[in-house]
Amino acid sequence: MINLEDKTSIEELKNIPVWGPEEKLISANPAGESNMNVVLRVKTNERSVIIKQSKSFVRKYPQIKAPIERIGIEHAFYTAVGKNATLKNYSPKVLNYLPDQYLLVTEDLGEGSDFSALYSGNFQLKKQEIQSLCDYLNSLHELELKDFPDNQAMKVLNHEHIFYFPFMEENGFDLDSVQAGLQELSLRFKKNQALKRKIEELGKRYLGQGETLLHGDFYPGSWLQTSQGIKIIDPEFGFMGDPEFDLGVLLAHLDLSQQSEELKNEFLKQYIQPLSPKLLDQFHGVEILRRLIGIAQLPVNLSLEQKEALMEKASRLILGY
Repeated sequence: MINLEDKTSIEELKNIPVWGPEEKLISANPAGESNMNVVLRVKTNERSVIIKQSKSFVRKYPQIKAPIERIGIEHAFYTAVGKNATLKNYSPKVLNYLPDQYLLVTEDLGEGSDFSALYSGNFQLKKQEIQSLCDYLNSLHELELKDFPDNQAMKVLNHEHIFYFPFMEENGFDLDSVQAGLQELSLRFKKNQALKRKIEELGKRYLGQGETLLHGDFYPGSWLQTSQGIKIIDPEFGFMGDPEFDLGVLLAHLDLSQQSEELKNEFLKQYIQPLSPKLLDQFHGVEILRRLIGIAQLPVNLSLEQKEALMEKASRLILGY
């Protein structure tokens, strides 16, 4: 069993069946800040590749257990989108998949950065970038698939941290360690029973089966900025569900990164698949709340007052007024 770590030796990596007869491995280093998996960029005398391995826990939070089979979902997702003329241009090519090793090898899209810098509030997405994100989701959501894995174990994990944990009054996570006053502010929403009932109903819907292939984690950390344009990575949360979920996540992160209303409207104008505005609002709202008072914190540059305003907005979106 190959056990990938941030400092896995070149000798051990030679055992992965992907190298050519004249290929020599030169270096192996972490490929950015990965939350879920161990991800290495391996350079050889001929090319650069990305090697990813899933573990039985979340890499960033080792105390959180996670289904080790999630790498198979990522492989299935890339296989599905690789058959589409538009989507294949946004995704890396799969070079090898070793299911018994929970290991996936893909082409290296280059040493680009993700879009996490947006959270500073100092950058606005360009209209061309919004167009690319919309083109991707339009093409993804119109795929007709009947055999995509249900990914229920990952949905259960995500459900816990989107719809349940953030809204527990006592969950052991001191929000004042994130920002002074945030713990007290959060209680207004954690004690709102009408809000929590709506979130619980939405969570049940999330756990059900839908007919649309979703990326499942469509936020700036999954958008890669490269010399060839935007690429979309990390689809291990992919599942068949409601398209409003992917859109709600995107809109929430446009809010969290202080993007303009014009950009949000531009995106919605260009998205052509059928939508339920009510469902979109609810997924939009719950993503804002869980990112501000849940464990999956972001490097947002927001005052407590700005967070309060966003949380009030999220509550209105979920409750429908």
